[in-house]
Amino acid sequence: MLDLEARLAELDSQGLRRRRRVLDSAQGVHIQMDGRDMLSFASNDYLGLAAHPAIVNAASDALKTYGTGAGAAHLLTGHHKLHQCAELELAGFVGLDDALLFSTGYMANLGVITSLVDRHGAVFADKLNHASLVDAAQLSRASHQRYRHSDLGHLEQLLRDSNAEHKLIATDAVFSMDGDLAPVPELLALADRYQAWLYVDDAHGFGVLGKQGRGVLEHYGLSTHPHLVYLATLGKAAGVAGAFVAGSESLVEWLVNKARSYIYTTAQPPALAAAVSASIKLIAGEPERRAQLLRLIARLKAGVASLPWPLMPSDTPIQPLLIGSNHETLRLADGLRERGILCPAIRPPTVPEGTARLRISLSAAHDEADIDRLLAALEELAP
Repeated sequence: MLDLEARLAELDSQGLRRRRRVLDSAQGVHIQMDGRDMLSFASNDYLGLAAHPAIVNAASDALKTYGTGAGAAHLLTGHHKLHQCAELELAGFVGLDDALLFSTGYMANLGVITSLVDRHGAVFADKLNHASLVDAAQLSRASHQRYRHSDLGHLEQLLRDSNAEHKLIATDAVFSMDGDLAPVPELLALADRYQAWLYVDDAHGFGVLGKQGRGVLEHYGLSTHPHLVYLATLGKAAGVAGAFVAGSESLVEWLVNKARSYIYTTAQPPALAAAVSASIKLIAGEPERRAQLLRLIARLKAGVASLPWPLMPSDTPIQPLLIGSNHETLRLADGLRERGILCPAIRPPTVPEGTARLRISLSAAHDEADIDRLLAALEELAP
């Protein structure tokens, strides 16, 4: 039998034990955590929409009209007109033919990959992909081949050498722990050349990238393509919950019939779909939120230049401060928390050994004074 206490003690000794903290307020940049007022650089609420009144009111109105629960799976009686409207709006927003709502991004990744490849196929995955993409590849029973991070030559070699019946390239659009972008146009060209699907997980790009926040496809000037499968989550920049997958009409119809994590679960509450519809309008209609993010990123980069730790290369709201040591990263995170600043310590196995970091997440709701406060605290904590 597994000795859980001994294993937990081992995690403690390695600086790898994780503990939950309790949020006492609405999500935002100024929050209450474990009873304390905190300045947060720890959420994925990139546009500051998680508590926006327009989204709250849309959800509230739908709750009063349609209740709290969907009451059934989508293929029974759970597929509400609000779900249908949100799917059509999301597809149009990202410039693809059709879309399908999922309860979470994790469930979407599991459902899509396991429905498009099986033990006769192969998944070609960037080595830094999110854990849900890794798990989906493994559960599909396909050959799981990982290429070096954003290494197109390595990927092409793997594709060229593969005899798999069906091929799928899977990649994050914005890598969640590094903040850099995948070379999506080049990946799509390889998918064309080797008759593979390209599955792009735009969890951290949707709402942030592109002039209108339409995500990585807008950023690169891409649109509908027969080999493209697009995913975005709705609990980050959109400020709501869940995820959607978009692509061709035939792709969505296939997922409705074959994606087990869609078929065999209760639909999301209709009120969340109403909130998503309200969020899309804000994302498109308030470009100043993305402009504010760019200003904050520039200010942080300039301020960190005098510190002993480098920021990893990123032009997105994910700004990882590379520390290296697990224990030193925890020391900094604890020191910041003592000063009323929340900034998570990211350690292995989430990131490779020796690359522990503070993951600084910026939001359009931050202001310049918030950035300066963080920089001053880091200066105090520098060895």
